[in-house]
Order: sequence, then structure tokens, then C-alpha cells
Amino acid sequence: MQLALRDNNQGPYFSRVLEYGRNESLLTDEHVTQIKSKAILMSLKLADKFYNKHKMHLLEQAAHDVIGVVSLGLIALTGHEPVGSINLLKTPDGVMKCFQKGWSMLTTVSKHMHGSEQSLYGDINPLLMEKISTPPDTEEWLGWQDYQKALTDHRSQEATQVVLETFYAKTELDPLFSLGLESVLAEAVLYRIMFDDARVREDMKKRLRRIELDDNWFNVEVIQIHTDRALKLLPDSLAEAIRQDLGKHFYQELLRTLKFAKKYRELALDDASPEKLERYEQKHGLQSVLLGWQDTMEF
Repeated sequence: MQLALRDNNQGPYFSRVLEYGRNESLLTDEHVTQIKSKAILMSLKLADKFYNKHKMHLLEQAAHDVIGVVSLGLIALTGHEPVGSINLLKTPDGVMKCFQKGWSMLTTVSKHMHGSEQSLYGDINPLLMEKISTPPDTEEWLGWQDYQKALTDHRSQEATQVVLETFYAKTELDPLFSLGLESVLAEAVLYRIMFDDARVREDMKKRLRRIELDDNWFNVEVIQIHTDRALKLLPDSLAEAIRQDLGKHFYQELLRTLKFAKKYRELALDDASPEKLERYEQKHGLQSVLLGWQDTMEF
């Protein structure tokens, strides 16, 4: 197993810690040999499970995966603090703990990622593993940053699911068509404003014909009040995270969509054809986002 020791600021964290330990005399050659031996054993087990341990290039691939996953777990368990990382690696099961932690982290964030269900690595997304892995020709290891991006997406998906379960009659969205947490929340707020806090159904455009739009709805302050009322139905920590993540134009875009809905209703009541309504919708959607407006066809 070759632990390529790159520039201290660029290589995988596992390799950088070993180099730091040598330079600072915190690791003896015996320590490094023992740590490498444990990593080699893990690479053999990984290759045997997912690749082919009898083919050198696949065994090398397993070693790259192990270095990346151990690096991830090592950072999570000790932070970017090399002395603490060295102390953990020197313990009998330190390398294994790091690998198990990194593997668990990747499994968690892969939960909603497209392609994970058919992954060679069980529950881990193969594209994410590719980013975490550390082939020798990689100039810079960005595995931690890639994991953070995946973690952010995972938390957003988890929050979206809670919003769906709280405010929607149908709680599953096709991930290929989901526009994200902000859009899902916006649709819930818009629907609740117009239909007395009802759960969201795919009938907004039809129901719009049968209601009166209150003039008092058409200001940012009222939309903020309705949004806060909705968020209070969510767990406090989640509601606060959503508030922090909302775009700065969230309320203004919702107001614009509400004004669009008023014009759309007028056209519908004037018996505009489905084609005309669709053209009107597309025109305004291209000019600026219609936040929370249902992307469903009229039939």
C-alpha cells in the first residue's frame, strides 16, 4: 500500500498526519509501519468485498478508498488537529474507528442521492466515494469539502421530507422534479394563505377559480406572518435552520407569485384556453421565478 505523501496542504488528511508525525518525531518508523499494516489489511478486506483482491489495480483502488474514508473519519473524530489525530491512530483500533466513522458518514449522506440504490458500495453513492477516494495522480484532496456539500444536501432533503409530511397531502416528490426545500416551503405557504391552512394538493390552479383573493394578502408583512405560522409547526431547530437558509428575496418572490396568481385567476374566469394559460405561465416564469407556484398541467 502506497501512502503518497503530497504537499502538507494538499494530500489526504491521513497521509498528511503521518508526515506531520514523522517530521515532529511524534511517530516512529514502527508506529508508521503498524498504522500502514492496519490500513493494508482493511484494503484487502474492502477489495475482497467490493472488487477483486487478486487483481493489483483493484487492490490499489481499494487502498485509495481506505485512505479517503479514514481521512474523513479522522477529521470528524479529532478535527483538523494533527496531534489528536496521531494519538488516535496510535491506539490499537484507531484506524478501524476512523474508517467506520467515515463509512457511516458517507452512508448517511448518500441516503437521498440518485444512484445510491445500485451502488457497488452498498448504501454509499459511488460518485461520492470517487470524490472521497485518493488516487495518486490527484493533485489535491477535496474529500472533506465534497462531504460537506453532500451533508448540506442531505440535511436539505431531510428537512424537505419533514415539510412534506407536515404540509402536503402527498408526501413523496420525484427527486428529479423537486425544486428544493425553499420551493416546497413556498408552495405550502402560498397554498395555506389561499386555502385556509389546508394541506397542499395538486389542485391549486383549479381551486383558484373558486375563491376570492383577499387584498390584505398582497404585502410582504402578511406573507412573513403566514410563513412564521407555518414554521412554528416544525421542530424548533429545523424551523430556525430553514429561516437562516431562506433566500433574501423569498418573501418578495412569494408576493410576486401571489400577484401572478390573481392575474392567472382572472384569465381562467374569462374562459382562457389551457394553451393561453400555459403561455401566460411560461412567460412570467421565464421573466422571474414563480416561487411556490405548482408545476402541474391543466387538463
